[in-house]
Amino acid sequence: MKLLTALPILAVPALFVVSWAASANEGEALYDEHCASCHATSLRGSAHGAALSGPAFTDKWSQKSALELRDYQQAEMPPGEGHTLSLVQHSAITQFVIAQSNLPEDSPLSGSVNNLQNASDEVPDAVEFSAADSVMDFARNAGAYSMKRIADFRKVDTAELDDPPAEDWLNWRRTPDGHGHSPLTQISRDNVSRLSLDWSMAMHAGSNQPTPLVRDGVMFLTHPHNKIQAIEAATGELIWEYQYAFPPAAKMLGGPTRNIALWQDRLFLATYDAALVAIDAASGKQLWRTEKADYRDAYTHSAGPLVAAGVVVSGINGCELFTEEGCFITGHDPETGKELWRTSTLALPGTPEYATWGEVAPDRRGGGDVWIAGSYDPELDLVYFGTSQPKPWAAASRGMSVNDDALYTNSTLAIRPGTGELIWHFQHVPGETIDMEVGFERILADIEGTPTLLTVGKDGILWKIDRTTGEYIDLLDTMQQNIFDVNRNTGALSYREDIANAGIGDTYTACPGIYGGHNWQSATYDAERHLLFLPVHQLCSDMTPREVDLGPGGGGYGADVATYPMPGKEELAGALLAIDVRTMEIQWRVEQPALFLSGALSTDGGVLFIGDLNRRFQAFDTETGESLWSTRLPAPAHGYPITYEASGKQLVAIPTGIGVFRALTAVIFPDIYQPPDGQGLFVFSLNQ
Repeated sequence: MKLLTALPILAVPALFVVSWAASANEGEALYDEHCASCHATSLRGSAHGAALSGPAFTDKWSQKSALELRDYQQAEMPPGEGHTLSLVQHSAITQFVIAQSNLPEDSPLSGSVNNLQNASDEVPDAVEFSAADSVMDFARNAGAYSMKRIADFRKVDTAELDDPPAEDWLNWRRTPDGHGHSPLTQISRDNVSRLSLDWSMAMHAGSNQPTPLVRDGVMFLTHPHNKIQAIEAATGELIWEYQYAFPPAAKMLGGPTRNIALWQDRLFLATYDAALVAIDAASGKQLWRTEKADYRDAYTHSAGPLVAAGVVVSGINGCELFTEEGCFITGHDPETGKELWRTSTLALPGTPEYATWGEVAPDRRGGGDVWIAGSYDPELDLVYFGTSQPKPWAAASRGMSVNDDALYTNSTLAIRPGTGELIWHFQHVPGETIDMEVGFERILADIEGTPTLLTVGKDGILWKIDRTTGEYIDLLDTMQQNIFDVNRNTGALSYREDIANAGIGDTYTACPGIYGGHNWQSATYDAERHLLFLPVHQLCSDMTPREVDLGPGGGGYGADVATYPMPGKEELAGALLAIDVRTMEIQWRVEQPALFLSGALSTDGGVLFIGDLNRRFQAFDTETGESLWSTRLPAPAHGYPITYEASGKQLVAIPTGIGVFRALTAVIFPDIYQPPDGQGLFVFSLNQ
């Protein structure tokens, strides 16, 4: 007879009627679950949701009633899912938001809160289990899986990290030059149609944008929620799991963690609460933790570090709020976690670039975030990072004009990894005013004998820069854009007149809009074919600058935004381009109704892999753009696909689970089914 392990007896609570008071007390929990990923736990707002506190919120809502706010919320929030919450739940969220707004009690909004209770009393009582969450929490944590250790883990030295074996995926984009390309050929354009699911793994809920790493047949998978798993890459068998403990308020935008770094015998994670940790790769045990900044000042991470010349180099996010220090990039000792250097991404007093912020005081300068991991050239010994726009988004909201360059925002920075010395900078968009950041991947390519850097921002402009000197070489408008007049000979951009002159409350149109153009979904580069494969979003936005608190500790995003498909591309919002970087000419273009929502992956087998909003994972011929294979996933593809070899076979892995991007896509593409969950990893190989 098989013996069963005895389980503890659960005391299942009795049914009870939900009262208004109980629902009101649930307002904060409901807000955290359904609203905070877009509007932030602090209600300060984000790129995906308006501020629910501060001047913009007060200006819009203080003279309206609580019922008006609740009804608007119920109709519109969560995006595409307002019907999923009851009237009682919406009322509880509304009460919580009003309570946090610090409005006078005699304002129409604050003074009408009791009307929410009266309206909710008319709703039939809901019946549910008391403390159901605690039952779920018990079930979620009741596992008794025994963690194991990786036997004989083989260290990754600097030479191998800079030039990885074909079967491994050791960096964010496999190689430190950011190519996102694999030399594996077992899967080719001739047999890719035989791909089938090999194994899969459920992942933690949240914005799922990871890049798995693979070393000698072991995968290190980063989840939302600052969790890492070591997995047998051939079979999907779990080896160990690491969970970082973080304060809930530190988690922003659904908690994307785009990459981790691997060097020697340890992994490096940049955490939600603005720290770095080192983890033993063999056991999953934490080795050290170093705090880079205080998360209560909004500092956080969305991207992880890279290891360059034996130094752990990483940027930071959360610089929409004003702090004395602003945003920065740091270098840390991988053995101890000691900070070796810190380089500001905003020009400091005493430098010529400082004057590019006009009369704005140093502690009122926002932006310059680093959203994406850097790239590294071992021969030049330089790391390259892209920085985001100045904040608040609109120049008028920050008390500036587009003639104030605001260095080093929207720039490429070339930094010496051993010392943090800024060797050169190139600013792509001076005085940025529409959230057209150029802060994404830096691809290092040797093109016809010239060491070159390639990057694309939300405006869809592909930049070609000399990576030795930072000098401009060329650019390409990859789509129809109406924001800039572009001088291709010099690389100079000038804003459309109404955009340049827009003040508080003036609405203007930008094509592409704030979601791109290009976004974090990285391109891939096939150096042998000189082809860059670039996913873009053919979307536009209307932006209205708003007043922002410019006092100490103030700041924010400061604009209302409405996004919609680009005129003429209503049924072709998703596009994938192949660009010959020698001539800067588009070789082929694939367009489809659904946005491409994962990074791109190319291989020496002549196959390009990418996933989309419509839950498809697709393979294209890199020479022609012909569709070779497609499969349907449980949820939209997200994150960064990789390919590797384990137990003699080539496998391709793709993460799923859309996260906060759904706040946009659920509204713009209501005909495409987009489950709110479904976070997972799906791994494919050839059907033998």
